[in-house]
Amino acid sequence: MRELKMQFLLPIFFCLLFLACKNEGEKTTDKQQDKIESVNFNGFKKNLNKNDNKLYVINFWATWCKPCVEEMPYLLRLEEEEEVELILVSLDLPKMKNSQLKPFLKKRGINSKVILLDDPNSNQWIPKVNPDWDGAIPATLIYKNDTSKFIARPFANYDELLTEVKKIM
Repeated sequence: MRELKMQFLLPIFFCLLFLACKNEGEKTTDKQQDKIESVNFNGFKKNLNKNDNKLYVINFWATWCKPCVEEMPYLLRLEEEEEVELILVSLDLPKMKNSQLKPFLKKRGINSKVILLDDPNSNQWIPKVNPDWDGAIPATLIYKNDTSKFIARPFANYDELLTEVKKIM
């Protein structure tokens, strides 16, 4: 009788253990996604001119932008392999934060710093990022201290991105 109970209880125990571990991992991911800061341009602009000897890669993108999504793996790889601080600036609508942006990040396992730029006055802030930028995305600002480069097109591959970054390193 005791062996019969163990045959049934042991699989149930392992199932419960598996579910508990799975849920704990999801909570961690959800907490990371809750860190998405929603700011207007005044709250964001502090990221554009840090003079702390770090290399910054600031990418303007949106979940609905196909070229943005296609180049995202190159940016994430760069963050893993090089000494850079990656900031992903989402231009998704604020109402899309919970319905589209967070699920996008979760599905792809993106844990990089993400800022939701919530400022409808794009005609005022776009030229402050770069006077030659027409607002099309993806667009990437690479800078270190006073040296910078603005690229207003998608990267075709990782090597192209790395080449641009090394010019600023």
